[in-house]
Amino acid sequence: MKHTGREFKCSINQVIQLALLIFTIFFLLRFIPNRIWQDNTVQLAATLGIIGTWRYGWWLTHFIRAQIFGLFVYPRKKSLADKVWESGWRPKNLIFMMTTYKEDKSVTVRVLDSIFRESRCVDVPAKVFVGSGDIYDEKIIEEYIKVHGGGVDIEFIVIRQNKPGKRFAIGLALRAMSRYGVGGDDPVVFMDGDSIMAPGCLQKCLPFFELDKNLLALTTDEIVELSKGPSWIKSWLDLRFSQRHMAMQSHALSNKVLTLTGRMSVFRAENVVNYSFIRTVESDHLNHWLWDDFRFLSGDDKSTWYWLLKKGGNMFYVPDALVITVESIEGNGYERMVQNLLRWSGNVLRNGARALALGPRHVGLFTWWCILDQRIAMWTTLIGPMTAIIVAIFVSPVYILAYLVWVLTSRTVLSLMIFVYAGRIHVLFPFFLFANQLINSLVKVYIVFRLPKQRWMNRGNQKAPSASEGFILSFRNYMASYLTFFWVSLMAFSLLIYLEIFKPLPLSQVF
Repeated sequence: MKHTGREFKCSINQVIQLALLIFTIFFLLRFIPNRIWQDNTVQLAATLGIIGTWRYGWWLTHFIRAQIFGLFVYPRKKSLADKVWESGWRPKNLIFMMTTYKEDKSVTVRVLDSIFRESRCVDVPAKVFVGSGDIYDEKIIEEYIKVHGGGVDIEFIVIRQNKPGKRFAIGLALRAMSRYGVGGDDPVVFMDGDSIMAPGCLQKCLPFFELDKNLLALTTDEIVELSKGPSWIKSWLDLRFSQRHMAMQSHALSNKVLTLTGRMSVFRAENVVNYSFIRTVESDHLNHWLWDDFRFLSGDDKSTWYWLLKKGGNMFYVPDALVITVESIEGNGYERMVQNLLRWSGNVLRNGARALALGPRHVGLFTWWCILDQRIAMWTTLIGPMTAIIVAIFVSPVYILAYLVWVLTSRTVLSLMIFVYAGRIHVLFPFFLFANQLINSLVKVYIVFRLPKQRWMNRGNQKAPSASEGFILSFRNYMASYLTFFWVSLMAFSLLIYLEIFKPLPLSQVF
């Protein structure tokens, strides 16, 4: 597909694997007894049908919107942006804000290579503000500059953070920018110390700020490179980034995105040196009826997004500008996956309620509904598995098999859409897709009542300190457990009634 940034390539082996998967599905549908439409379980079929129509209709909506953006809207805007660049326009200054914490030397060198390469391409004075967490990273940067720093008008300003946490590192870097006079329409590239810009990344991004004076920020496509860890983690991350690639293009059709990815996003300078913006990054917090006031540990990209969303203006996605992020998974891969989901989902939930409160008129109806759907989906995703388990327990275990066939069929259909945005066929996507949806929903249901619970394994295994202790903390944990049990039980009880497994007495017999 033109202009999505990922050329579709597949091998004969991948095609054969997909054909075998589809053949297996047809075999199961043809030869496994289908009892779903029997009188005593027709509700199971109805439940799967209703939820499936809603959820997969929503997927199809995103797919169609992403196609419209990728095939029609973005090529037109890209053509205009290219003309701006070819006319000789350049920003007056190029600013980078990079945070790093004990990154592998080889990764840091590749990141710096990309910064110098892109700075040469833009060919304007550049400044790199480094939010450093350790002298180890500073020495690597210093050595690199001594060897490769010639011939480029680039200045490095290293700011050692005096408090732990990425938010403080960013805040100190932004304050340094303000002191150095950064401001106006200069582009500021936010990037992590493990993010490598692909060649031409900034040339594709920067002209949009000249083209659209109402553009506040933009973000780019992202793929992952696994330097260490189990291979299945790479497949899972490929799935997530492919979903992101599709969803971002759908959101960008409404001139908004749902996150300004911390790995690499570009902002207009006048916003990032605003004192309110800096304080939001440094000490973003939420006041919760149960947990009182608590600060956010991670999710700085959600904080910057919310600040700009509240201000009002356009956000954009550049699908053919690419950033490569290097992941190193230490220890148990499954634990890391769950911890990542806890962090990502927690950040979504912590920011979702206040973004919804801005209202559809301010946010935009489609974007506002996408934010709302993130909170609805964590419950609707569980209806199918819970219904299948209930019917299997109270009617016959064979219905679990029927449900699994439905899962394999539906997730394979969804994966066909994702293949377009992954740029290849991956036969494991249907299995990872279901596992990701199920685990992510369970994680969200758990975390929605425990929003202060935060942990960041790849940032020194940081944990958010508890705002209370003793009896108050015990009471809050008890209430969180009670609320989780209550709402999950209510959902299960409602399904028991709907499936007519539990038949409550008529009101006339109760009173």
